[in-house]
Amino acid sequence: MIKARPPIVTILGHVDHGKTTLLDYIRKSQITKSEHGGITQKIGAYEIKTNFKDYKTDKITFIDTPGHEAFSRLRSRGANVADIAILLVDGKDSLMPQTIESISHIKAANIPFVVAINKIELPEAKPEKIKIDLIKHEVLVEGKGGNVPVALISAKTGKGVNELLEAILLIVSDLDLTYEDTNPPQAYVIETKKDKRGIIPSLIIKDGTISVGDILFEANHKIKVKALINDSGKRVDQVAPSTPFEMMGFTEMPEVGTFITSTPVFHPETAVEAPAQPKKIDMKDLLATPKIEKRLSLVIKADAVGSLEAIKQSLSENDNVDIILGAVGEVNKSDIFLAKTTKSIVIGFGVKPTAEAESLAKQEKVIIKTYNIIYELLEELTEVADLLKEKEETEKSLKGEAKILATFIIERETIYGVKVTKGKINLGDNLELHRADKLIGKTKLVSLKIRAKNMPEVKKGDEAGMVFSPPLDIAIGDMVKSIL
Repeated sequence: MIKARPPIVTILGHVDHGKTTLLDYIRKSQITKSEHGGITQKIGAYEIKTNFKDYKTDKITFIDTPGHEAFSRLRSRGANVADIAILLVDGKDSLMPQTIESISHIKAANIPFVVAINKIELPEAKPEKIKIDLIKHEVLVEGKGGNVPVALISAKTGKGVNELLEAILLIVSDLDLTYEDTNPPQAYVIETKKDKRGIIPSLIIKDGTISVGDILFEANHKIKVKALINDSGKRVDQVAPSTPFEMMGFTEMPEVGTFITSTPVFHPETAVEAPAQPKKIDMKDLLATPKIEKRLSLVIKADAVGSLEAIKQSLSENDNVDIILGAVGEVNKSDIFLAKTTKSIVIGFGVKPTAEAESLAKQEKVIIKTYNIIYELLEELTEVADLLKEKEETEKSLKGEAKILATFIIERETIYGVKVTKGKINLGDNLELHRADKLIGKTKLVSLKIRAKNMPEVKKGDEAGMVFSPPLDIAIGDMVKSIL
């Protein structure tokens, strides 16, 4: 039986803008007082029941993260946990660096969101100014030419909080959030910890159900569910989708974002390999990376607002460049995770990555480039963006490609043994010869045979003999390409 699933909502924004205080009010608890400095130190996930009727569900699950690092780490592992985001903005301070970063993370996640302008009880609060400030970052709210809902709230007094909750439920009415309890469970690890009870990860379930005694799998590692603890700290026999819970039964510490289900899943990347020597990644690697498409995606961190604006203004004139994030400050782990999930490279101008960010970048194979001279940055990035566009256009017009495997001389004629690796190649095609991604020369296919039989064309996977005219200096390993 298909049932409605409550939405899973994440709250993102600048530090100390009231994320946990908002949850504190919603839950009528004292979360903030129990945390050092009033700042969230770990992920918490909490389910609340609203008083609204006539909606698909009256429940909402909130994930309170310590920042967008955890949010993007989940997504970089393929765990699309959150259904909706709340962008929390201080009504007095307006958009701060982490607010701007939060906007980038929400856009990258491609999920609907609500803007909550907090601290409106303060006389210095300027919600209209904030709405205009948001336009600069391509966030168009209701009343300012867009359809992003806005809620004016006071996390301290509770003013406007009901309107915020109803805005979430209105968004849910347009989303197809359902589950079937007979389906295999689909759960994701959102945080891990170890205490006197053992390894205790926190999870969110998206489909199916999990009961005490169930046998589950993390990849191909078996887990027997020994206990389930809900967000109130009480043991329960079963959990349903969108329910946050802790689970006992793990023998190894899982990574954040790990997928848990009822059948073993073997991932090739989990196989044990000999440790590889560290490799320095440079721009030439970027050009050779298949994941990069026609636009050069960038996460830019700069030393000052003036520098950042100059860089963004200059790069915005190039249609082949896509700036995912532009912010002031050092390159941190959050930037690496954002780059990972958006297939971007990280640019630092006048700033360097933290040691943690540098280590994470190597682990996640994210490219970081740093500059101190602006014209060097602009020249290099513009050149790479144009090359990527040129490469993409060439790939679009590629008809077929074959690799040179061997050379034979029969009756004074040089015949090349090839294997077609892409598309198809026809007799009479004009071909380009490439070596190490460089164009060596051009020729024409004048003879095409498979096992001594003349052929009009060959397709991907075929091995054939080819004769070219005019002859070129061809080596084994070269590629011949037929371009439309």
